[in-house]
Amino acid sequence: MQRLHREPTLGSRCRKGITDEAVARAIAGDQAAYGELVARYTALAHRTAYLLGAGADAGDVVQEAFVKAYRKLDTFKRDADFKPWLLKIVTNETKNLHRSRRRRNLMELKIGAMTETVDHDDPGTLVDDSRAKLLKAVQSLSDHDRQVVTCRYLLDLSEAETAQTLGLAKGTVKSRLSRALAKLRPLLEEVARDR
Repeated sequence: MQRLHREPTLGSRCRKGITDEAVARAIAGDQAAYGELVARYTALAHRTAYLLGAGADAGDVVQEAFVKAYRKLDTFKRDADFKPWLLKIVTNETKNLHRSRRRRNLMELKIGAMTETVDHDDPGTLVDDSRAKLLKAVQSLSDHDRQVVTCRYLLDLSEAETAQTLGLAKGTVKSRLSRALAKLRPLLEEVARDR
């Protein structure tokens, strides 16, 4: 009986040997091995893009990230973990999306073509009220703080994986987490009182 490869669940860790084997085969040109990696990490990559603000464009961000990762497999360091490497690409693609959105919004302002837009980033349509308030509190953080909180707590990455994913030093991750949690604490106490 053949076992299906699934993305690790929150709180668990992928067995490194299985991932390393698939990565090594993918680097050697085995497209089926890369397909295994795509199948294993698509849900996590999508969740990462969505939580970092891609909203309805998360699928496009993930697709572009996997294409770029495939093209850059020759730059992957064999002793590194694949998950944070991939999530760094997803994070960068999400940043690119934000930049293009800002440019597009500025262009709309300049030409006076302000249109009413739907807020696809509103998690209230997808989760219950308290979770929506929690996500809204996280979204109120600066981009840097939100990215660290999202990676560390919503995606359950370790500090090392968060640092690698965001291209930061571990100390920077710790200080941003501390600052972000201090900002979130009063907002979360308010959510708890409303329950």
